[in-house]
Amino acid sequence: VSFVPGGLDCSISFVSHVLGKVCVHGRQKEILGVLVPHLTDLTKSDCIWQRICWRLVECVPDRWMEAVVLGFVQGAPGADVLSRLLGNLVVKNKKAQFVVTQKMLLLQYGHTTAVLQNLLGYLSLDSLRRALLLRVLQELLETWSSSSAVKHSPAEQQLYISKAILICLSHLKEPEIESCRQELLTRMMEGVKCHLDSSLPQLRRLGMVVAESISLKINTEGPVLKFEYEEDDETRELKSLLVQTPPFCVVPSLPDDDRSEKAGAALPLEPESNEKPHTAAPVMPDEELDAELDSDDDLTPYDMSEDKELKIKAPVYIRDCIEVLTGSRSEDVDKWEATVKALESLVRKNPAATREVSVELAKILLHLEEKTCIEGFVELRQRAQVAVLTTDPIPVAKYLTSQFYSLNYSLRQRMDILDVLVLAAQELSCPKFHGKTKHSGAQKPCIQLLPGSDSSKDWRRIVDERIKSKTRRFDMGQSHVELASCPNEFNSVAGHFFFPLIRHFDRPLTTFDLLGEDHLVLGRLVHTLAILMYLAVNTVAVTAMGKALLEFVWALRLHTDSYVRQGLLSCISSLLLSVPTERILADMTEELLETQSWLGDVMEKDPDGDCRRLALQNLLLMDNLKKKLEAVLS
Repeated sequence: VSFVPGGLDCSISFVSHVLGKVCVHGRQKEILGVLVPHLTDLTKSDCIWQRICWRLVECVPDRWMEAVVLGFVQGAPGADVLSRLLGNLVVKNKKAQFVVTQKMLLLQYGHTTAVLQNLLGYLSLDSLRRALLLRVLQELLETWSSSSAVKHSPAEQQLYISKAILICLSHLKEPEIESCRQELLTRMMEGVKCHLDSSLPQLRRLGMVVAESISLKINTEGPVLKFEYEEDDETRELKSLLVQTPPFCVVPSLPDDDRSEKAGAALPLEPESNEKPHTAAPVMPDEELDAELDSDDDLTPYDMSEDKELKIKAPVYIRDCIEVLTGSRSEDVDKWEATVKALESLVRKNPAATREVSVELAKILLHLEEKTCIEGFVELRQRAQVAVLTTDPIPVAKYLTSQFYSLNYSLRQRMDILDVLVLAAQELSCPKFHGKTKHSGAQKPCIQLLPGSDSSKDWRRIVDERIKSKTRRFDMGQSHVELASCPNEFNSVAGHFFFPLIRHFDRPLTTFDLLGEDHLVLGRLVHTLAILMYLAVNTVAVTAMGKALLEFVWALRLHTDSYVRQGLLSCISSLLLSVPTERILADMTEELLETQSWLGDVMEKDPDGDCRRLALQNLLLMDNLKKKLEAVLS
């Protein structure tokens, strides 16, 4: 349509039907990619074309409205353009209102940030639509502050909702903030609590960023919330959404003379580099002048360039270390630091002396607190604990696993116990290389457990590599280099690491409830059991460990926390890789059939992407077992 015939009434409902039909059949980009730029130009200064465009969209039948509105929102170059093209469609049409305020914000989460900015900016540009913007913000905050939504929604949807909340906040005006200040505060407190309760670091960080932003909006003059977290690209993007960027506009260029004059007026005058600025000497009162003369600035300092730092000699006996670490005298701080730094090497050099006091030393290290600011104190303490545990595995493992379920321990100490057990198990199970062999180029698996970090990512990579080694490929040749054989020191002690941890998980204590609010520690426990199961390959106790682990997984398979479910699925992977195939087929066939049905449900219905991937991986491993069983029966 290039022009409207003068003086004649016309109807564009047919064009609206054609537009809706084309969009609903998946050709939004083709038709709107041409139509939107033309309508954008025509509606810039012509109100007649604006009314035609509004009628074009309003006459689209409801059954096709979603496809048309979505196409316009995605294709418009900005919120102001979208406002010109759609007008008050969301106020007049219930279907369009549902799509814009409900479906695209709460039921879908695949749209880009630019689409969100278009959508919410469109709602903010008219007084009739701003009521919808406030309603949308309330519904988004209700979802964000719901513990059920945080537990059962994917992390991608949580990020999408957080972005939408921050964009809404950026469009609020002071009177609107004042009218809903109390509700914003209530939702902020509820939402930050359920986000900080999550086991996933990404969700905890999302909760902190959104809570900080809400606090900044409702407390413009008073103190605001401030959390400590490591900023990354995601958090920086979220914070940038709280600040509205002005629409792009072309500033007319100035003549060269005017431009230089304005630039010169804007910048402060600075002295030239080869001239020193002249400053007036400050006028001082007589009292200050006397004080200045009496000061000790005129005294000549001592020459300390040749001074050497006194080095405190570390203890050379294990019992001396115990005495220093348990001492309370403040003058022994330097000796205490030297002892902490030297303890690991001392334990490894004196295994016989360590075994005499291994449990006592493990107890001291478990309760050891940092007296001074030592760089890497946590790592030094952890390495010393691992050294003690590998030197005398059975009694120290019994002590640590018993303390995991004891009273009066912090969650941090319980997770430290799990980390030490895993690192020691890895050290005991990995082959040690003595001198150079033909296999010296092959790298042994490394499981890195740092305090506060997600311990499952590194070892999951190792499991993936082992799955590849078990997969038959006819065109890749040998897929791995076999390590030289040597005794597995973890063989005789695997049960002491594993079974005490799995024994009392369902018994709540006064200060510790794994099946309740302490699900973060439960997630770490589940991942620890998966790693121990993986490291127990070819050990005597591996079959009994596998059966116990399968019962443990089945009891917790419906847990609401995604981090715990990831650990449970990793347990299944470790079991299938570590337990000999003939023992699985002989002792666990019925349990595995039930597990296979559960894995199918997880793969289809679990909201967490990592859980779905792990379930698929386990089903592929089970399929390999099924083929082996068919080969045996045939």
